[in-house]
Amino acid sequence: MSMVDHTRRRNPARIVPLSFLAVMAVGTMMLSLPIAHASGRTDVLAAAFTTVSATCVTGLVTVDTATYWTPFGQAVIILLIQIGGLGTMTLATLLALLVRGRVRLGMLMRTQTETKTMGLGDVRRVVVRIVLATLAAEGAIALWLTWRFRAAYDDDLLTALWHGVFHAVSAFNNAGFALYSDNLVGFVSDGWIIAPICLAIIAGGIGYPAYFELLRRWHRPHAWSIYLRLTLAGYAILLVAGIAAFVLWEWNNPGTLGPLDLWGKVWGSVAGGVFPRTAGFNSIDYGQIRPETLVVDLVLMFVGGGSAGTAGGVKVTTFFLLAYVIWSELRGSTEVRLGNRGVSLAAQRQALTVALLGVGLVTSAVIALIVLTDHPLDRVVFEVVSAFGTVGLSMNLTPQLPPAAQLVIMGVMFCGRVGTVTVASALALSRPRTYHYHLPEEHTIVG
Repeated sequence: MSMVDHTRRRNPARIVPLSFLAVMAVGTMMLSLPIAHASGRTDVLAAAFTTVSATCVTGLVTVDTATYWTPFGQAVIILLIQIGGLGTMTLATLLALLVRGRVRLGMLMRTQTETKTMGLGDVRRVVVRIVLATLAAEGAIALWLTWRFRAAYDDDLLTALWHGVFHAVSAFNNAGFALYSDNLVGFVSDGWIIAPICLAIIAGGIGYPAYFELLRRWHRPHAWSIYLRLTLAGYAILLVAGIAAFVLWEWNNPGTLGPLDLWGKVWGSVAGGVFPRTAGFNSIDYGQIRPETLVVDLVLMFVGGGSAGTAGGVKVTTFFLLAYVIWSELRGSTEVRLGNRGVSLAAQRQALTVALLGVGLVTSAVIALIVLTDHPLDRVVFEVVSAFGTVGLSMNLTPQLPPAAQLVIMGVMFCGRVGTVTVASALALSRPRTYHYHLPEEHTIVG
């Protein structure tokens, strides 16, 4: 048996959740220190919940990030967000490159699981590019936000810089943590704040493989892969749909955009289309949104962003690939085609598996929260889907949950961030099971 086969049998995808659990354990211990709490008292559950939310780049919180944590605690949170966004295996591989100058085959395979690279030889170069691109993007957004905070909100330079860095990292990693008690509600009309944060969210959520392929093939659209086409087209469609939903149903809603001036409504609508894409920031009160907008946001949160990006959800490629499968079946086609390419049956089965496992997890968590609490169904569903999609939007329910329900949400956040990656990677890396004989086929009744 070759070394590659041995590595595949061990299934390196298992290392991803274990690594995240290790980071969460350390983060919980650090946030449990008295120095991390403004009151000096230790609350292990609040520390654990915040750690899971930060590492899974979600943004759901049970305490106010701005007032509950000290600057030390906030620094720990932003560090956890950065680690969760880049991926534990990516950082581990970079450390190995810096210290030893080489990477073992097993670590290469594990990093391939996290970064979705196509070949082992690409991993070294990809990891360095990911880290440099991330730091460059976060740095540019941080400088912009620092200037705006300093110029318009009378922050001193150090405070403006800290707020700029924190929100830039939180936005690019689609985390949704903010250093203001009302999140970004106070900036709903400020395009100089909302625009760069939205750009950072989109840039981080699309996924690095899309950028790498665009750099190589931007001048040859006919050679774009199915992954790139689905990612770009799907992201654009869902972005427009989200903005349109806010314009249509929230423009005159007295609880959200109604009282704002024209620019407030415009930037509120833009943010309303971007933030549910697993970002978690909010510039309006989501407890006041209309039922129609709620349904659209549930879809956006469940779908999420691009593969190997900082966004969560079942991913855009999964959702639109299944849409093409349905369309092909309705047309009576014997194969699924996208442009000049055909989609493999393995990819179709993997997409179906990821989507249905996501539906099963959300359904189970909703049932658990209904049993554990007496909150309305719509708020429970919104909170669970937000946790699964690692979004972080809330209808003001999470802080009211009892400890048992908080543990359920923590489990959903972990599975939403790590589970879909692990399942998809395990399916892709597993050795196909072949049979030496075929059983008689039978067509069962469907529908």
